[in-house]
Amino acid sequence: MAETKELPVTEIYGSMVFSDRVMHERLPKSTYNALKKAVSEGKGLDLSVANTVAAAMKEWAIGLGATHFTHWFQPMTGLTAEKHDSFISPAPDGGVLMDFSGKELVKGEPDASSFPSGGLRATFEARGYTAWDPSSPAFVKDHTLYIPTAFCSYGGEALDHKTPLLRSMEAVSNATVKLLHLLGNKTVRRVDITMGSEQEYFLIDKEMYKARKDLVFCGRTLFGAPSPKGQEMEDHYFGVLKPRIADFMHDLDEELWKLGVPAKTKHNEVAPAQHELAPLFETLNIAVDHNQLTMEMMKKVADRHGFACLLHEKPFEKVNGSGKHNNWSLMTNEGENLLDPGSTPAENTQFLVILMGVIAAVDEYADLMRVSVASAGNDHRLGANEAPPAIVSVFVGDELENVLEAIENDDSAKTSGKTLMEIAHVLPTFVRDNTDRNRTSPFAFTGNKFEFRMPGSSLSVADPNITLNAAVAESFTRIYDALADVPEEKLPDAVHGLIKDLIRKHKKVIFNGNGYTDDWIVEAEKRGLPNLKSVPDALPSLISDKSFELFAKQGVYSKEELTSRYYIRLENYSKSIHIEAVTMSDMIRKAFTPALFDYMKSVEDEAAAKKALMPDVSLSYETDIVKKLSGAADAIETYLAKLDEDTKKAETITDDLASARFYHDIVLADMSALRAAVDTAEAVIPNKYLPYPTYEDMLFSQL
Repeated sequence: MAETKELPVTEIYGSMVFSDRVMHERLPKSTYNALKKAVSEGKGLDLSVANTVAAAMKEWAIGLGATHFTHWFQPMTGLTAEKHDSFISPAPDGGVLMDFSGKELVKGEPDASSFPSGGLRATFEARGYTAWDPSSPAFVKDHTLYIPTAFCSYGGEALDHKTPLLRSMEAVSNATVKLLHLLGNKTVRRVDITMGSEQEYFLIDKEMYKARKDLVFCGRTLFGAPSPKGQEMEDHYFGVLKPRIADFMHDLDEELWKLGVPAKTKHNEVAPAQHELAPLFETLNIAVDHNQLTMEMMKKVADRHGFACLLHEKPFEKVNGSGKHNNWSLMTNEGENLLDPGSTPAENTQFLVILMGVIAAVDEYADLMRVSVASAGNDHRLGANEAPPAIVSVFVGDELENVLEAIENDDSAKTSGKTLMEIAHVLPTFVRDNTDRNRTSPFAFTGNKFEFRMPGSSLSVADPNITLNAAVAESFTRIYDALADVPEEKLPDAVHGLIKDLIRKHKKVIFNGNGYTDDWIVEAEKRGLPNLKSVPDALPSLISDKSFELFAKQGVYSKEELTSRYYIRLENYSKSIHIEAVTMSDMIRKAFTPALFDYMKSVEDEAAAKKALMPDVSLSYETDIVKKLSGAADAIETYLAKLDEDTKKAETITDDLASARFYHDIVLADMSALRAAVDTAEAVIPNKYLPYPTYEDMLFSQL
């Protein structure tokens, strides 16, 4: 069999993207320049320009096999949405023409009635609009031209993630440029947020996935006895890739590269069957779009390889869950990373102002940072000694902490600068980073960026970035306002004094220690840091006066848009747990309980046969098994009845927050008690009696 010749990566990369290179080749120079100017200045396009772009985009897409186009948007489901229209238009001779106008490119009209709106509009009001986002490139996938768009209601309210994200990016840019100009960096015109989102996921055999209703309906297993071996040996982390996994990762890279997604790093994660993909940094808006594409392509490519890709934050109990590490930084249009401390951070005034502005933002709006990552799935992961705690804190490393302490106390800062590491004579020396990494920190400075480690693996990464952007924009605005009227000759002293004040006020949020310890929880409470452990605890902060003021002032959300998101997320939380409770009840009644009784009967039959052959033989072993399973069956019956009763009771609660609290406090507790009883019995029952694959089967199926 002839070996298949693969295209070089340089030819694959971006081959399905209407990229800047493609636009430069296919658009008239005046149209290209007008489009680039509109994107860089945030201004609208003339319809004539849009028509020219649409014509070139259509011809390019048809050349790649596209027959349809779709406005690709991100409604408040957390997923993406698309409605496909063909390029065909009737021709006078009875045939068809392939047509695509600037009007169709710029605006679409989907039915918005069935998307969550949180009370922004009545369900019978169906009209919604999608608006082309020219800052995120179009691409071809599955014979369709995909056009990234924003999504709004007939009244103009944002019904998606992209609209507030773009607003928050503009707020950060405007606030940062003003601040930089004040500090003497007067040539900067724009500041972009750059982001790289590390994505964790599990792969299990597809047929095993299909055999478990809990995975199909809920994304996580609702019960299951532990495997004899889990992650105790830490041998999976960065381990050698199994051939099936390596083949999957190779194909995933190729599919992502075609779509212009800069997939860079791939490796095994801590838990068996868990893996990670990390991309290169990109402009935030594009990075968010690309993360949505990454999750979609993971599932599609996994299916082709006989796998199911699990993106839930906690698919397996007592096994590490999955997160999405959000690496965030600020870059000027001149290419300067504002979070790069340089070789002498104590003398880098601009860096110190930016650093303390971000730290102040995280401290001031820690509750909203927590809200931005709150979900039913992430509640199972945060604070479980596998992810950052639900307490928001900032890691800066020993060197920067020394710098900040020295500034606060007017001492000389003791910094090591760039240290050369020599660990063996035969090995080359290398430069040590100026900070270590702290995997227990929710918000860690890692050299020239901040890594927000709290987002869950299945969530849209837009929400945490929207919140972080709004908070940082407000923090920078306050710093600017405090310095704006200071005479130029007094500005250096005023800046130094302001940095000292920010350190004193916000150092309570800085913590370089182990965030997994109980001691930190006690210490955080002493410092006055919020510990919002669950979605019902966290979400009310979203509709506080502080929240309304922040998002309205920065032009990110109106009060109505923010309130709508509060109700949508409460409803989603309750619905998620309700689906889990009903699925659990159904699986136990229809699958597990029959298996339990089948095995009990088998043991009793074997005991009877044994007794008939050997009347004096002891049946203590069989008796113990039956007794243990009988006790488990009684417990299962009791807990199952309570779960059913409480689930029905939850459906009668009309207040959204009260409903969410009931599901958290009562229904989840019922499920936990029921699970314990089922897991105890499952550990006794031979696998051949169980109607679904076990943890052992699923976690080690890659072998």
